[in-house]
Amino acid sequence: MKDIGSDIIKELYKERNEDARKYDHGMVLVIGGSDIYTGSPILSAMAAMRAGADIAQIIAPQRAADAGAVYGPDLITFPLSGSHLSGKHLGKLLALTRGAKDVSRGKLAVVLGGGVGRAEESKRVIREYVKKTDIPIVVDADGIYAFEGEKVEVNNERIIFTPHLYEFFILTGKNANLLSREERAYAVKESAKDLGCTILLKGMVDIVSDGESVELNKMSVPQMTIGGTGDVLAGVTGALLAKGHSLLEAGKGAAVVNTMAGELAAKEKGESIIATDVIDKIHQVINQ
Repeated sequence: MKDIGSDIIKELYKERNEDARKYDHGMVLVIGGSDIYTGSPILSAMAAMRAGADIAQIIAPQRAADAGAVYGPDLITFPLSGSHLSGKHLGKLLALTRGAKDVSRGKLAVVLGGGVGRAEESKRVIREYVKKTDIPIVVDADGIYAFEGEKVEVNNERIIFTPHLYEFFILTGKNANLLSREERAYAVKESAKDLGCTILLKGMVDIVSDGESVELNKMSVPQMTIGGTGDVLAGVTGALLAKGHSLLEAGKGAAVVNTMAGELAAKEKGESIIATDVIDKIHQVINQ
């Protein structure tokens, strides 16, 4: 069990080649949102771009996609008909993913699940999408509920789950609230091994494990209890995966970047911090 330090940022962010082209530093697809939860995919997509991805595209039900389009010109949005992910969208999701993989020359990652809600139909779409794709995927928030009581048919090289404590219980059936820090770290490691995935458990201390290594981010910002910071973390993780980093390295790096950006935002805004403040500080962290 090791601690993650801020030195990981320099390891993950190297100086760019002068002849770099679009997509060399990754494309992130953010699949999520619903008629109620419109902000989640926007936060993840903006965080991915601030974390260095060349392109971020939101694929979401109509209202959430339109909200992303209105938010700013940096985001590409693709609207899906209806109020939530449904079976009729699966073919389009897979086709858009194949197209993105081709145009990005394989430098692609997906952030999946934020704001999709918990309708059974949406859960089925998420499971089928994961089974039928072969690129790195960050499964976050409501997306985690799609795997409640389900065997995760993935491998360590492709999927990272980013649960908070209750979502970890949903995913694994283990109540980490009752465990000491050491016991919690062991539970994350064993769960990642059993499920065949990588897990980034969010909390006062973030725990990242691929079933073999287990590493801790002990930097903590009490003000980051506000909604949306998990979406930011998922977006940063997606950006690092799209750049070609491993699941473990991306999870570790995202935990540190998110926390350090939150610390800068909290120093400036205090109790008034919101998730977009964290996004606005990412550049200071990775360019220090």
